[in-house]
Amino acid sequence: MFDKNAYKIIFTGPVGSGKSTAINSISDMAVISTEQIATDHVKNRKETTTVALDYGMIKLGEGENIHLYGTPGQERFNFMWEILVNNAIGIVILVDNANKDPLSDLSFFLKAFEKFIHTNAIAVGITRTDLSGGPSLPDYRRILKDFGLNPPLFEIDGRKKDEVSMLIQALLFSLDQSFHEDETTE
Repeated sequence: MFDKNAYKIIFTGPVGSGKSTAINSISDMAVISTEQIATDHVKNRKETTTVALDYGMIKLGEGENIHLYGTPGQERFNFMWEILVNNAIGIVILVDNANKDPLSDLSFFLKAFEKFIHTNAIAVGITRTDLSGGPSLPDYRRILKDFGLNPPLFEIDGRKKDEVSMLIQALLFSLDQSFHEDETTE
């Protein structure tokens, strides 16, 4: 069980989807980052990449905090994914709409975190929609439906605190809803 005063949310998604940016935009503390110079194919997209995690925190008041952990986007660092989801209450999947095949990216991360997703809250944010004409939110919704999911789904700009906040609030609301549904079935 988790400490109700220390909630943990994971941000995951492919390289360049905005995980580090989103955590930086909303954190109430200086973000701890494990960014390193990209030496593989990632260097064609960006100079640095997360190799272990990003960590930030939102202070809610009265001793309550939300701890934010960002996963590396590269599959070769997937050993960190399992470590980071331990004791988390939910996961935010960010997908870069300007990527070559963002629907496949979403499917990949839904499969990679499938066990966690089916017992915890999830929200999905689609980034960089201003740089690409598609896919559309209904296209993403179809992928989610194929996985038996109907989570909060938003187009967001990870640089904008209010948009990242909305995504986290939607995740927390869906967690609250599932908690109340569990209470009524007992």
